Amino acid sequence: MIKPIKLQYQLKQAGSHWQLYLIFLLPFVYFVLFKYVPMYGLVLAFKKYRVSKGILGSPWVGLDHFVRFIQSPTSLQVMYNTFILSLYTIAASFPLSVILAVALNETRNKTWKKSVQMVTYAPYFISTVVMVAILFQLLDPRIGIINRFLELTGLETVNFMGEATWFRHIYVWSGVWQTTGYNAIIYLAALTSISPELYEAAIVDGANKVQKIRHIDIPGITPTIVIMLILNMGYVMSVGFEKSYLMQNPLNLETAEIMSTYVYRVGLLNTDYSFSTAIGLINSLINLILILGFNSIARKMGDTSLW
Repeated sequence: MIKPIKLQYQLKQAGSHWQLYLIFLLPFVYFVLFKYVPMYGLVLAFKKYRVSKGILGSPWVGLDHFVRFIQSPTSLQVMYNTFILSLYTIAASFPLSVILAVALNETRNKTWKKSVQMVTYAPYFISTVVMVAILFQLLDPRIGIINRFLELTGLETVNFMGEATWFRHIYVWSGVWQTTGYNAIIYLAALTSISPELYEAAIVDGANKVQKIRHIDIPGITPTIVIMLILNMGYVMSVGFEKSYLMQNPLNLETAEIMSTYVYRVGLLNTDYSFSTAIGLINSLINLILILGFNSIARKMGDTSLW
């Protein structure tokens, strides 16, 4: 008798908070429909998919697609390009976002602070297509402002978008300009949660601005930095498709070809859905290993981790 009564009480309690469960229902349905149900498609990675036969009717091929990708002469280069481009992006954007957040937090002139925030945050709203178009205009070998400046200084013009060695630098630093202000907002929010009493105690002890930043600001936002770094490690092999694809051309493909564009070019354009699914699964497994590894390292080195 006790269990039915307890269950009835729990149902009654749940019914009294139905609004909360209704709000929870929408994201729950979203994740089920768009995140978990599509996982059924992973079966394609182990089959030779035929549209006429469907997923279930297509013949099994085991690990053939994975072996094919690993044995491909371009597979290692594509994985290397993706890994280096992603790490380069993280190494360049992370410190600048933290520095900008700390600098804005120390600014006492509200007008100047808001102006800098607006200027650094605005580029985030520029679409990827427009951003790449701007890059092509600025870096054009004949009419681009950068090459025009090089000509005026007596230097030779450079075909920036046509040289493989320039691709990563252009991709990363244009991304830093576009996203640094947006990323800094997270650290600004973390800085506002630091107790004012710590700053008051530091002033009493005679600490200057640099010492306050070093001993209060940085330790205060370190957990946020660690969490953001771990989350970014989960996307190391998932560098944005749009920007990379739009910036690619036959001259810079050596460094511009990454996993997502390779899947599109080799798998989807050739309608080899099974092969593209296998590459995508490899990509996801590498991301999973990285996020698990960095989370374990963060947990051992400090008290901050995702789990």
